Amino acid sequence: MRIALLLVLAGRLMAGAFETFTDNSLNYTQRVEGCLGLRGNKSAEVLDAMRAAMENSHLQACAGANLRMAGAAERLVDAASSADAGARAVAVRELGTMQRAEFLPVLRQAAEDAELIVASNAVEGLVRYEDHASAPQLREIALLGGVMTPLALDPLTDWGDAAAIGIARKLLVRQEPGDQLVGIRVVGLLGDASDLPSLRELAKNDMAMGNGSRGFGLMPAISLARAAKTAMEGIERRAGK
Repeated sequence: MRIALLLVLAGRLMAGAFETFTDNSLNYTQRVEGCLGLRGNKSAEVLDAMRAAMENSHLQACAGANLRMAGAAERLVDAASSADAGARAVAVRELGTMQRAEFLPVLRQAAEDAELIVASNAVEGLVRYEDHASAPQLREIALLGGVMTPLALDPLTDWGDAAAIGIARKLLVRQEPGDQLVGIRVVGLLGDASDLPSLRELAKNDMAMGNGSRGFGLMPAISLARAAKTAMEGIERRAGK
């Protein structure tokens, strides 16, 4: 009897949370509280409401987490193609947290999203694969250039991925200084004596990345030559051990 009463009470609380969550007249703090009260609920009605809430910037984070915890992956995959960038960003982050192989193509595609928040969340999601099953996707992303390159190449370097040094060497010959800088750093960590000639050429380049000689905003300018010399010193130091 007691168990039955508890179940009835729990049902009433859940129903109240659902009403709060779906009541557009309430403020977002109240609706988020209702969302949290529905955590773990796997009913189709609740999951459909969570998917709809993914289009609301104030409810996306809670709704996305609830969908993941409920195992509602198909709704997150659907949200990953939403017209709303915030929904896409939350969806790919949550899919990455689930670390399932079937989501790798979704995350790889999202890594080239026009919205940086979506692309960066997709890469973050790929990095969450503890078995490193996402390494092939990260290798491709590392060669895209721009902001995505270090986001993808750094974890590959940390994982000791054999392809990381090859990617870094390709970046050295790019025309984009930002890509070259990423390549220099990784070559300095993983390279060997065969990389010294390329680094010596880059060490002749006194180009400073940034606004003139002042760098980005309040940051100092980053010299490719200085970075190349530092990388050379790292390689030579390892060779001397």
